[in-house]
Amino acid sequence: MWIKRFDDCEEIVALDGTILRELLNPRHDKENLKLDYSIAHAIVKPGKASFPHRFFEASEVYYILHGTGVMHIDDETAEVASGDVVYIPPKGIQHIENTGDSDLVFLCMVDPPWFPESEELVE
Repeated sequence: MWIKRFDDCEEIVALDGTILRELLNPRHDKENLKLDYSIAHAIVKPGKASFPHRFFEASEVYYILHGTGVMHIDDETAEVASGDVVYIPPKGIQHIENTGDSDLVFLCMVDPPWFPESEELVE
């Protein structure tokens, strides 16, 4: 059995400006995990937004845990809230904005697993 504690995951500011903790990534965890995806915990503060970015090959799924916001993928926008799942296709230009009064908290699942050179900021 392998368990990783949330508080043991380093909090960083990601390339897209979100507050991020990498929860599970077979490319970075020391255990030999047989996974084709990574999972991160992300926070966007009230009134803030992530920076537009895209993955070159990976698809991504956001699972909204808490808060409300607006998801932007390419030319589409939609309101999102706790319990929503958002699929982001490879090469989709994406960002999310927090439109609520509390933190927008979500899980980011990336397939194949995230690595620094797998994404870029887009203007």
